[in-house]
Amino acid sequence: MHRVAVLALDGVIPFELGIPQRIFGRARTEDGAPLYSVVTCAVRAPGTVRTDADFAILLEHGPEALATADTVIVPASYELGPVYEEGRLTPDLARAMAHIRPGTRLVSICTGSWVLAAAGRLDNRPATTHWAHAAAFQRMFPAIKVDADVLFIDDGDVLTSAGVAAGIDLCLHIVRRDHGAAVANDVARRTVVPPHRDGGQAQFIERPVPSPRSATTTRARAWALAHLHEPIQLRDMAARESMSVRTFTRRFRDETGISPGQWLTRQRVERARHLLETSTLSIDQVARDAGFGTPQSMRQHLQATVGVTPTTYRRTFRSTTTT
Repeated sequence: MHRVAVLALDGVIPFELGIPQRIFGRARTEDGAPLYSVVTCAVRAPGTVRTDADFAILLEHGPEALATADTVIVPASYELGPVYEEGRLTPDLARAMAHIRPGTRLVSICTGSWVLAAAGRLDNRPATTHWAHAAAFQRMFPAIKVDADVLFIDDGDVLTSAGVAAGIDLCLHIVRRDHGAAVANDVARRTVVPPHRDGGQAQFIERPVPSPRSATTTRARAWALAHLHEPIQLRDMAARESMSVRTFTRRFRDETGISPGQWLTRQRVERARHLLETSTLSIDQVARDAGFGTPQSMRQHLQATVGVTPTTYRRTFRSTTTT
């Protein structure tokens, strides 16, 4: 079983600390067997870790748990002191990080990226962090290729996410990468979050909350999901909301952050991935049922999204979802 260790530091944000346990702890095979074990550890334990809330957390596991991990996750902390001020680890934190074995996958949530950077694990790599801290992050660690405009970055054995809820997106992405879309989608359904937000999506989108009386695009999206296998025109979606195409397109982008065409493509890719993993349909039939029309079109979009052909994707993930 893949072992995940979460390093809780004084000043940790409880919401972020709970994300790995919630996402990885819910990942299961079809017969209900857990795919990950998750342990939360501290720099010194047993002991109490302060949070940024009005409570502390008692942890039983110390840094030695990092030596047993296949993946180590560092959530954000507001009490990193020298890490933020000088770009260096405290002696205790340095000793803790030294427990991590070579080849262990490293993950940060929000400003947890500062810990990986101070440990020298992000030099000459692309990385992200919370958009509000990105400029300071780049100044402190000029060797890092900081991208403040994305939700997360997957650089193979090192992955970094933007602030707070982007940690959910990154953890779901890791489950999807490890075990396929069907497993990740099941976790998302149980957690009641969107199953997929692309890592390249902008961190900060001006999207005011619509007033209760404002027309939304919810019905059009629900209708489109039920008719993905058919050709869908923008005017068809707009008609579902009794809007002009221009008004609908503006409202849709305000509510989702992307255009209707981009949204449709993403939904069709997800449908194709699900069918490739869970059905014995031919590649031609999967392409039709997902609304791509032709295998060539599906192949192009799947390769752009996950980097492999439909046949390779099925061979990689079908065994995971059927065992």
